[in-house]
Amino acid sequence: MCSPEEEALLQLEEVFLATLDRINGQVLQPLLEAEPSDPQGKECRRLLLQLQSSSQQLWEATQKSLHSLRERLRHPDTVGLESVQLLCCADHVLRVHVEYIESYTSCVVVQAFQKAAKWRSEYWRAQRKALRQLLWGLGSERAVGPALVQALRQPLTHHVQQYVLLLLSLGDTVGDHHPARELVVRTASLFGGLQSFLRQALDQATATQALWRTLSSRPRDALCTPARRLLQDSQDIPVTVAPLRAERVLLFDDVLVLLQGHSVHTFDLKLVWVDPEQDGCALHLLTPEEEFFFSSKNSQDQAVWRWKVTQAVCQALRGKKDFPVLGAGPEPSETPTCRSVAYTFLAEGRLCQATYEGEWCRGRPHGKGTLKWPDGRNHVGSFCQGLEHGFGICLVPQASEDKFDCYKCHWREGSMCGYGICEHGTDQVYKGHFRDGLRHGFGVLESAPQLPGPCKYTGHWERGQRSGYGVQEDRDRGERYIGMWQADQRHGPGVMVTQAGVCYQGNFQADKMVGPGVLLSEDDSLYEGTFTRDLVLLGKGKVTFPNGFTLEGSFGSGAGSGLHTQGLLDTAAPPPDPSSTCKRQLGLGAFPVESRWQGVYGPFRDFVRAGCPGDLQEALLGFHVQSSRELRRSQEYLCCERTPPDDSAGRMEDILEEVLRHREPAALQPYLTKALSSSLHPLGMLLRTLMQTFQATYAGIGANKHLQGLAQEEVKQHARELWAAYRGLLRVALQRKGQALEEEEDTETRDLRVYGLVLPLILPSFYSELFTLYLLLHEREDSLYSQGLTNLSLFPDTKLLEFLDVQKHLWPLKDLTLTTNQRHSLVKDKCFLSATECLQKVITTVDPREKLEVLERTYGEIEATVSRVLGREHKLPMDDLLPLLIYVVSRARIQHLGAEIHLIRDMMDPVHTGGLYDFLLTALESCYEHLQRDDMHRLPSRWDSREPW
Repeated sequence: MCSPEEEALLQLEEVFLATLDRINGQVLQPLLEAEPSDPQGKECRRLLLQLQSSSQQLWEATQKSLHSLRERLRHPDTVGLESVQLLCCADHVLRVHVEYIESYTSCVVVQAFQKAAKWRSEYWRAQRKALRQLLWGLGSERAVGPALVQALRQPLTHHVQQYVLLLLSLGDTVGDHHPARELVVRTASLFGGLQSFLRQALDQATATQALWRTLSSRPRDALCTPARRLLQDSQDIPVTVAPLRAERVLLFDDVLVLLQGHSVHTFDLKLVWVDPEQDGCALHLLTPEEEFFFSSKNSQDQAVWRWKVTQAVCQALRGKKDFPVLGAGPEPSETPTCRSVAYTFLAEGRLCQATYEGEWCRGRPHGKGTLKWPDGRNHVGSFCQGLEHGFGICLVPQASEDKFDCYKCHWREGSMCGYGICEHGTDQVYKGHFRDGLRHGFGVLESAPQLPGPCKYTGHWERGQRSGYGVQEDRDRGERYIGMWQADQRHGPGVMVTQAGVCYQGNFQADKMVGPGVLLSEDDSLYEGTFTRDLVLLGKGKVTFPNGFTLEGSFGSGAGSGLHTQGLLDTAAPPPDPSSTCKRQLGLGAFPVESRWQGVYGPFRDFVRAGCPGDLQEALLGFHVQSSRELRRSQEYLCCERTPPDDSAGRMEDILEEVLRHREPAALQPYLTKALSSSLHPLGMLLRTLMQTFQATYAGIGANKHLQGLAQEEVKQHARELWAAYRGLLRVALQRKGQALEEEEDTETRDLRVYGLVLPLILPSFYSELFTLYLLLHEREDSLYSQGLTNLSLFPDTKLLEFLDVQKHLWPLKDLTLTTNQRHSLVKDKCFLSATECLQKVITTVDPREKLEVLERTYGEIEATVSRVLGREHKLPMDDLLPLLIYVVSRARIQHLGAEIHLIRDMMDPVHTGGLYDFLLTALESCYEHLQRDDMHRLPSRWDSREPW
């Protein structure tokens, strides 16, 4: 059975549907037939069209509700109450009613009915008698406009009121266990709220309409919009504003307005903050560019203003006009501190005319956001209290061309601070650190190769200028300067190397060479004296030629006349020791290795001293991204492939946990291997920056034999610094666990870790450039060694053993497999084959310790072969070992053996000094020197290659 309330709802829907038909046909349609040409008329017609559309949607929703009620009444046993449209689709029906109410009240606010009635006044006079039944209160004297307002208001108010009464009654009728009970109760609650909302919306619309009549044309034109509603007027509840002045204060549902004479100051409510910390005597309001106070004569009026402003701001932020009812439900005691909204700054200053869109806090940009200026500048990133703070990307257009400077940096209090990448529109790129918006700390500035005067500077900066230790390459001149800088000029000790192989060491002042210096030419001639900027000999000096001749006197050059000198030529001096000129090393005393790259080590130490905070890791240690010119061409590319900063803190926690888990000796080496190979680990980031400095110094033009000493001590220093960096991470990890690091390491313990653990791990990162320097330094000896190998390769095995004075009882002839018609004297590369193959493996690794282990195994293979020949265990004395080792070395034919030997000697762990490895390396050095001797370069006459063996 259906309840009486359901039947009443059916009748209510039928009556309302018929009323909507009459309103549409007799009111809205005639109003829309006129097409005014003035802007106000067009706006009124637009609102009436919107009202007609809302009315149609309301009609359709009512029709569906009526149809479902009829089905329910027709089939009460099969169609449940929960299938009624009004109950099962209550949210949709409610939304349609709200849209209709908003459309209707918008027409009321701007008096759209009154204005539209004037368009067809003749029609309304002709239809007055027919419309009296629809338009309640329309008498002979009553204006049509107000009657039209009532014609649409009265049916709606009555309809919603009856909805609420019938739904409440229906809720009392159905039992607690009825399946539709919850739907009925919920729908009754929703339409109860709608009834309150309707009353409030009508009251606000009426008050707003009345307000417009009290304002002069200028403020009315500036403020009047159909959707705007008045919430509070200072003429009703007086309020005083300070320090700003205002004769009248108007609180709307979207803006706060201060009126002073003809001036109108509007404040978007989404950008108004009510200070909760202010006491009750004044209401403190914050906006992006102003802050002011409201004060009233009594606390009650003050409380009303505080409550209404707070509710209006919260409702504006929710984005729903007035539903639920203003102040209904749980009332927030204060406005949200953080919010996201767009705003254009108007006050003079650096933000004038700039538009900020993003997160705010208490009237200031705070959080993620985008700041755009009319001239094309924009900044995307993090803000703090109104200033750029954290990672951000800034585009600055160049005035002359359609190009941008792109800054991908960390910022602090509005200035670049920390690591950043700047791609300038001039095709220069800077990657490095900043302070107060200027380059400061370690950084690399490089210009594109196609630009005039292309150069690259890698080194330290102070206040935007090159200062401290740095390396600059001038590609046009084919020069690289390694040394000290001051105020953007070369100043202090420095080394200059050129593409032609010429090297200069001396002092610079204000970018010019001053005082005496040393110049080494490619042919190993040595000049000591003074120079011009182009390394031309000028003034007093001395030249030492490779053959030992010396020329001492005054040098100069004239236009087109070449170099001329006046001095003494000494031809009696003996040839110099090659090590005095050929292997002379530059820069060793001029730049202490400990102080060269402090701009790289310093930020890491700061990071550790700060406790390794994850949010500062990127700012201090840098991020590694590829340059992308598209970043400067379109804002769509304002991003770079970085690890999100939100993950940094968590990742740093994981890194420190891993440091603790792998601190035992057995686990330490695998851990360091993994850490140093990762670009996301602090140690890996530090190593990559050091690789960058090493390549900038010693690759390309810097590949000069006179810089080998500078490079090898630098690699060792990097190993020491990386070990100290690991210890710093371990100290922080222990401190976070409330523990302390064991006592500081002594020098011996530290060196064991540096040379035995860290150096072998990082050496591959520097090996290419470093080994090239060793090759160049020992090129002459390696050439003689290669000639000796070539000559000895002509010998068969037995002849070579005899030539090297290897005792015959040690010859492994039984290892030789002879074919038909073959004699022992014709076999080559078969004796001591296992030892030869073993020694050849020395070039397969870069680790000095592994190279020494190869040498040890080679020695073992030689002794094993001899023991097998003798049929007993035999230890070789040095007199027997050396010729056998020379034989094995000659047959292994290792290229650049001198470079290999010297690199092993320089880089091996000092703990091996005086031990077996040292002894074997010394023996190998003796073999290498033996193969350079003159008698290795001439075949004995008795073994002339033309003589048959």
